[in-house]
Amino acid sequence: MEVPEVRTWVIFYLLSFVVLLVATFITTQNAGQLWISLMLIIIIVGVNLCLLVSELKRYQDRKAFMHKMSVFDETETDRDSSGRRW
Repeated sequence: MEVPEVRTWVIFYLLSFVVLLVATFITTQNAGQLWISLMLIIIIVGVNLCLLVSELKRYQDRKAFMHKMSVFDETETDRDSSGRRW
């Protein structure tokens, strides 16, 4: 992960933590607003799950690309008739 991506993730998870703290505060007040805190928790968990899945997919794509780039194509014409590379 590059440095700008790490900074973005840190900010995102700090904001997520603050939202979860607000949801906990709303839940403990017993003001009948339990649905608000439940909605906030569902939104945060859903967004985190979507971002995690997209990061895993991006990692797999990058890994497949790097594997494809590292494999040498044996059908190239850089070999002579005896099979040696030149």
